Amino acid sequence: MTSTSAHSEGAELGRFLRARRTQTSPEHVGLTVGTGIRRTPGLRREELATLAGISIDYYVRLERGKETRPSPAVLDSLARALHLDDQEHQHLRELAARAARYVSEPPPAPSRTVRPHLKLLLESLRPNPAYVISRSMDMLAWNPGGLALYAGLEDWPAKHRNLARYLFLHPASRSLFPDWDRQITACVARLRAVAGTAPDAPDLTNLVGELLLKSPDFARLWERYEVTGRKPAQKTFHHPRVGTLTLTSQAMHLEGTPGQRIGVYTAEPGTPDHDALLLLDMNAPEAAPHREVPHASS
Repeated sequence: MTSTSAHSEGAELGRFLRARRTQTSPEHVGLTVGTGIRRTPGLRREELATLAGISIDYYVRLERGKETRPSPAVLDSLARALHLDDQEHQHLRELAARAARYVSEPPPAPSRTVRPHLKLLLESLRPNPAYVISRSMDMLAWNPGGLALYAGLEDWPAKHRNLARYLFLHPASRSLFPDWDRQITACVARLRAVAGTAPDAPDLTNLVGELLLKSPDFARLWERYEVTGRKPAQKTFHHPRVGTLTLTSQAMHLEGTPGQRIGVYTAEPGTPDHDALLLLDMNAPEAAPHREVPHASS
């Protein structure tokens, strides 16, 4: 592995540690704070090193990306000191594993091909809105309701239809979601988790680069480096075509695909929400749900 590659991977590990350190208050980990002015947000480096039982110099090297092979015991100590949850702890392990791995070149973008039987599955789920998305949240296939549910998304060319791009850059998204702030926080956390273990993958770097440039909200959340944003099981939409509806969402990883997932929204039959789904499906543009989407360019 080249020194440049090693430094890049170590830097990603360091960025995650620094983000978690600066967002962890001394009080949260049981430290008593004096009356003096603290110029450092969150924990100081020496405080975290002491809590984790490692030397200050070693921790500084970790955070600066110069140390890329921390032991499992060190990682576990840092996770305990920072009070990381299970998902954050696992992300820390994955970052460390990647920093220590020999990687000769950035991985290629995964295939965007959606298997024919999955496209048939989308149609069989009607009137429930459903779609297949890539790991970077590109919409690869959909049924009519799956596209129409995101009001205005059908106006974009197929290669630009990406749920993260929609949330941050489409003018209709803020009015569609009454909890828009919660939605974007969960969205960035998911992208952070994926990009943290594949920081050089072109499908992710292109999208993140675009959103960092175009959306201050995205840039602010990206800097926080949170990887545990959770989406609610139910999601409310203020839809301009069918009114307000609350749906239960379910996302599932698709076995044998390069990180693709299927997303489905449902409502109890006989309820006003289900009636709204029927109306949405009936009036949705029949926009070639089975077409393979070409690769997006930034």
